[in-house]
Amino acid sequence: MSLSNLNNRNVGSILNTINRVAVIGLGYIGLPTAAILATNGIEVIGVDVSERTVNAVNAGEVPFVEPDLGVHVSGAVSQGHLKATTSTPQAEAYIVAVPTPFKEDRSADLSYIESAARGIAPQLKGGELLILESTSPPGATEHMARYILDLRPDLSLDGSESRPAILVAHCPERVLPGRVMIELVTNDRIVGGMTPEAAEAAKHLYSVFCQGEILTTDAVTAEMAKLVENSYRDVNIAFANELSVISDKLGINVWELIRLANHHPRVNILQPGPGVGGHCIAVDPWFIVAAAPTESRLIRTAREVNDAKPDWVIAQATTALAGLPDTAELSVLGLAFKANIDDLRESPAIEITLQLADVLPGRRLNVAEPHIEALPGKLANRRNVELVSVQESIMRSDVVLVLVDHDAVKDIDPELLDGKRVIDTRGSFDKRISTLAGSREG
Repeated sequence: MSLSNLNNRNVGSILNTINRVAVIGLGYIGLPTAAILATNGIEVIGVDVSERTVNAVNAGEVPFVEPDLGVHVSGAVSQGHLKATTSTPQAEAYIVAVPTPFKEDRSADLSYIESAARGIAPQLKGGELLILESTSPPGATEHMARYILDLRPDLSLDGSESRPAILVAHCPERVLPGRVMIELVTNDRIVGGMTPEAAEAAKHLYSVFCQGEILTTDAVTAEMAKLVENSYRDVNIAFANELSVISDKLGINVWELIRLANHHPRVNILQPGPGVGGHCIAVDPWFIVAAAPTESRLIRTAREVNDAKPDWVIAQATTALAGLPDTAELSVLGLAFKANIDDLRESPAIEITLQLADVLPGRRLNVAEPHIEALPGKLANRRNVELVSVQESIMRSDVVLVLVDHDAVKDIDPELLDGKRVIDTRGSFDKRISTLAGSREG
């Protein structure tokens, strides 16, 4: 299809007239994307269902922890380039960055995307660029496009039959929490369009801030690329987690084992942990499994290995407490899904702590998470769980369970661990005390 076949406004004009962008969803990806566009001179209106988030952004504040994001937000707001609202405005381009969790059957819940589409559809005149940035299963971008076209049958994807076209593309995020503002700029991006013109228009918009290579493809390939990236990591983490369980059974220090094996020039085993968390790696592989359940045997098995690791950690903790007085308390270090952030999404540490609180109702759990000010809802309702500092958590307790290797955890005085039973699922103290991935006395 040539550009001349696009009614209303052709792609060339779109590339030169994107002055206002609406970002739907101001979470861990949406807000940084809105902020980086705004600091590059684009008028950005962020949309979120949370009035708390909207108010925070309009005050130039960030409602979660992400290095350097606060500077971008406050600067963009003060310059008048960024504001937030709860209603979807008219814009030349829309970026949808809403959650895509999985349902009980582990298929994708696209209701948030549909909700965003319902807000966008009435604002369209034709010629707009719509980008789905949410991590999505294959076909989700087309689903969003068809959903909008069902609401707006006067529009089309290609300008056929005298109906103005909209350009729809998928551009998955590829950033690491804690480095989002850096990697938004430096990382390569994949842009997949429902049409080649949509891909080119989206590439043009992201080139406003992206210094990495922007690779174009079709929408479903772009969707699958993000899922494959995270599934690759999940499979490799599962290997490490399985090694930690095997090593504990054989009385081997898994951290030393991995260090030695990684001296092979073509071996790079990852580090084990208490499970896998976050909004991507713990979720995305299931989208592939749902799309091709018979063929995705390795991906499914890796997910099952990682999903089972928290139960193993819980067993280690209860074993370590066995035989101790009823007054013995448990230190739980870390709730986030990775080090030095406050992101609790899909965190195995949360689920481990919840289950320990239930199976140990008579014992105090001294939880230390230095990046939050209050326990999340589920844990806040447990009478035997208290949020304290890292040092206080260890001092109060007879058993120390390390779930997240925050700097505040790794930097503690080793003497605090004297006489404690330590379960170090992250290898945080491996170089300083004698502890394996299982339960050992330090």
